[in-house]
Amino acid sequence: MACIFFISDPHFSHQNICKFLRDDGTKLRPFESAEEMDEAMIKNWNEVVRPQDKIYVNGDVCMKDKELEILKRLNGHKRLVRGNHDISDTKVYMKYFEEIYGVRVFDDFILSHFPIHPDSITKRYKTNVHGHIHYNIVKDINGVPDGRYFNICVEHINYTPISLEDMRKQIADWQDKYPPVYKHDYIKGAD
Repeated sequence: MACIFFISDPHFSHQNICKFLRDDGTKLRPFESAEEMDEAMIKNWNEVVRPQDKIYVNGDVCMKDKELEILKRLNGHKRLVRGNHDISDTKVYMKYFEEIYGVRVFDDFILSHFPIHPDSITKRYKTNVHGHIHYNIVKDINGVPDGRYFNICVEHINYTPISLEDMRKQIADWQDKYPPVYKHDYIKGAD
């Protein structure tokens, strides 16, 4: 039986991301080079994702078209939720991805690259599974983590794709700790 996996912001072959720092001055990623980072993420990916599995990449695959070749080394039926660095023509990505989205709606969550506006997260969708903000998390106006958002950037998931089942469990744990507050309920038939 095929499984579904998720990952965001791998930034394959992006040398400069290995130099980025967090607010506290520590390295964003624990790699000395893009090559070391790529090999670690390829190994992690292929250890959990089988050829028959589906995997959604929530954007920012790599910085240059020629670097997309790395995707040939990765298991699974790939789907792309485009990010701010995925700016090439769609036909370029179609060589590596079976489907491409701006956002992808599941029964109980919305996949996007950027965190979506909080008014778009209702009891119908419950959670925005996103990337883009790397090690950060979305907080409410009081600085408390917002339970409506779940960040799957590689920095949060140990540079390894997360399965749908594990993600749903982690979302439930996250929302137990930070109960989501929905501004309005979904009105049946409104969409």
